[in-house]
Amino acid sequence: MELTAAQLAAMIGGDVEGNPDVTVGTFAKIEEGHPGALSFLANPKYTHFIYETASSAVLVKRDFVAEQPVKATLIRVDDPYATIAHLLKMVTEMTKPVKKGIEQPAFIAEGVEIPEDAYVGAFAYIGKGAAIGKGAKIYPQAYVGDGCKVGEETILYAGAKVYDGCEIGSRCIVHSGAVVGADGFGFAPNGKGSYDKIPQTGNVVIEDDVEIGANTTIDRAMMGSTRICKGVKLDNLIQVAHNCAVGHDTVIASQTGVAGSTKIGANCMIGGQVGFVGHINIADNTMVGAQSGVSHPTQPGARVMGSPAVEMGEYARSLVFMKRLPKMAEQLRALEKELRELKGK
Repeated sequence: MELTAAQLAAMIGGDVEGNPDVTVGTFAKIEEGHPGALSFLANPKYTHFIYETASSAVLVKRDFVAEQPVKATLIRVDDPYATIAHLLKMVTEMTKPVKKGIEQPAFIAEGVEIPEDAYVGAFAYIGKGAAIGKGAKIYPQAYVGDGCKVGEETILYAGAKVYDGCEIGSRCIVHSGAVVGADGFGFAPNGKGSYDKIPQTGNVVIEDDVEIGANTTIDRAMMGSTRICKGVKLDNLIQVAHNCAVGHDTVIASQTGVAGSTKIGANCMIGGQVGFVGHINIADNTMVGAQSGVSHPTQPGARVMGSPAVEMGEYARSLVFMKRLPKMAEQLRALEKELRELKGK
């Protein structure tokens, strides 16, 4: 489907600058633009591409000021990134095939009701006492254990595993290889040089509108529930240990590990490869820079980075000194040599 810049602007509440009759029918990154494509400029690092892109139209912020001529038609919007995300979602919903029904072979335990508009792929397993919501999609080789709940319009992609007794809300997405409800890392030394396993008797509760990335693991609680609250977005390859909680609308990037019983607040932003020690509380609206090691609680709105994590301004100042350490070491050795010479005289 092709739209003119004027038609597209009317759909998204934008203002056209340039040729309103130019047509777009696909998307492209601004650095890989081509005729007929719509691109966007959200990150200032990519500004130089707008002067050379071959895309027919580009979404920009309303206050964007061009420093040289731009060949493409500009469509000014409040937030180009959010706008392109909305457009991509619209196109995906229009073009993605709708799956429903039960493929064979699939195992569905006796007594489990599958709604007419739900989908169960080949070789999927749905255990005894499980509850599957309307419009849910269980892709091939996914596993839903006994007594699990899968909410309306939730998607479990191929190979996702949900252990017995865990609950997943509505409109969630669990990507391939993710494991929800494996045993928490609970072992007690037995005085004989080895460890006895502590039964993990709780579950995992995932609230509505959560997305869980590929190969991410969320362990069941020893007692009670490990909880992922509404709107949380977890990247690939994240580990959330037993009895943790992640507050609503928090986002966590790849390779982060959260140790047992740590509570992360709402609306937090966690960078990649961050490590949290166990049994601490991370306050709402905390921002943690990538590769940080967080060993202490934070205050609301904190911005921390480093290992051990400190306030970002303090970390930046420390980094300046770290870069100067080789030169400072040379200066110190020169001063020590001068001091020895003075003492010798």
